[in-house]
Amino acid sequence: MKRRTLLSASIALAASRARAAEKIKIVWWHAMTATLADEVTRIADGFNASQNAVEIQAVYKGGYADTLTATIAASRAGQAPHLVQVFEVGTGTMLAAGKAVKPVWELVKETGLTIDPKAYIPAVRGYYSLSDGRMASMPFNSSTAVMWYNKDAFRKAGLDPDKAPTTWQEVRKAAETIKAKDAAPVPMTTSWPTWIQLEQYSALHNLAFATKSDGFDGLDAELVFNSKAHVKHIERLLEMSKEGSFKYAGRDTAPDPLIYSGEAAISFGSSSSRGNLVKSAKFDWAEAYLPYDPEIIRTPLNSIIGGASLWTMTAPNRTPGEYKAVAEFLQYIGKSDVDATWAQNTGYVPVTFAGYELSKQQGFFTKNVGADIPVEQLARGTMTSNTKGLRLGRLPEIRNIIQEELEKALQGGQTAQQALDVAVVRGNKVLKEFAKSAKA
Repeated sequence: MKRRTLLSASIALAASRARAAEKIKIVWWHAMTATLADEVTRIADGFNASQNAVEIQAVYKGGYADTLTATIAASRAGQAPHLVQVFEVGTGTMLAAGKAVKPVWELVKETGLTIDPKAYIPAVRGYYSLSDGRMASMPFNSSTAVMWYNKDAFRKAGLDPDKAPTTWQEVRKAAETIKAKDAAPVPMTTSWPTWIQLEQYSALHNLAFATKSDGFDGLDAELVFNSKAHVKHIERLLEMSKEGSFKYAGRDTAPDPLIYSGEAAISFGSSSSRGNLVKSAKFDWAEAYLPYDPEIIRTPLNSIIGGASLWTMTAPNRTPGEYKAVAEFLQYIGKSDVDATWAQNTGYVPVTFAGYELSKQQGFFTKNVGADIPVEQLARGTMTSNTKGLRLGRLPEIRNIIQEELEKALQGGQTAQQALDVAVVRGNKVLKEFAKSAKA
């Protein structure tokens, strides 16, 4: 009997190993670290436990830029991963990659599996879709920009801590009051200056950042963010900087510590900063909508997203079974419970309507006041050709050009008009070079 039992156990173990060996391995390169990396692993493990045919292997490949660079190199060598996480400003570059990528719409057509673009929040799916609505990459970690403010500093300045300023005129007045009352070391600052003060500003006010529907309708797009409305806003920031009511604290996320520490009374940053504020802030804070200028638009439109999406890569000898496995995983991450849990645990927004509704049903937004603002802001109004996002090649390089010119203006070296004019000329040269290389 004992021998028979051991034999049965050996057969079962061998069968289990055989099944494991037969699993389709799907490699997913990502750029998440710390807690975010843990959540990526949780999603991969959850999918792997949900079925027996496919195994997702999540691999960290460095920051966004490093991951994209590694992907391009691997693709050229015929060794691209099955999936890669690419930041939103790399969308134009990925779309120009031709047969190196397999768009979601093509993946769906080939595998017969369903991934419904309409299930995704318009501002999210629009950024990662073609102009005709076909989805190119899979929405994953999406954020947008919001206004954070220090309620304790507002109280000290005699401002209503429960009433956030909604217009730029109100924001400027509040910052001036905070400075006059010495209510905070930094009255106002902004992270991601180009993304928030030009790209987001353009979308909210229905202003074109570039021609050709901000690049969605062709590689021959040209930058036009040097309009009177754009210049007026940058002039406002320059004036506030001279007055001391606004502090420029660097590019990208460099200014974030000013709001985390409570030094800044008003700060503009990513909605994904909520997690850090919950963990580290020693003061009373709140989240609010991005302000708008009523002289330009009466009712602001939707903001645009930040974050990243997942791209399906091709490689020599990749089988239909592998592509089907990728599609099954993309289906999985689009499930309402997976989307809602990811968003709640990371600070990113639910990218699907169902994920958002589930979070509401679970009471997440009731327990975390203001956490629904990013989604409401993304879904606000009717999307136009100026509010889908940007489809411009080498956008990170263009952002750096804009930063250089803005910094020169902040130092008194040129006017707002001159800064934006020069940035447009320099940026358009980059776009022309990209268009030429993409057609080659």
